[in-house]
Amino acid sequence: MSAKATSSSTWNQDVLEADGPVLVDFWAEWCGPCRMVAPVLDEIQAENPEKITVLKLNVDENPDLAMKYQITSIPAMKVFQGGEVKTTIIGAKPKFALEQDLAAFIG
Repeated sequence: MSAKATSSSTWNQDVLEADGPVLVDFWAEWCGPCRMVAPVLDEIQAENPEKITVLKLNVDENPDLAMKYQITSIPAMKVFQGGEVKTTIIGAKPKFALEQDLAAFIG
């Protein structure tokens, strides 16, 4: 199961009004590390479907949101809960490191 895409038009419904925690992967097509972390995030989503939702946001297609959330380097991941950013993860990491960063949400 791969992460669903979100965009400026669906952001409020997909992210800010979501029931549980939502990890948003800010990425771009040309970003090699983004492509490396994507399958890891898909695995985390598949293993924790009741605990966290993983969404992808293409920063090239949604520059307004990238600017609003101060995305200056990618991959960048932010976990939203209750409409607020709860944690930020910058850079591609191995699965165990991402799981540690997300322990408060999937632990």
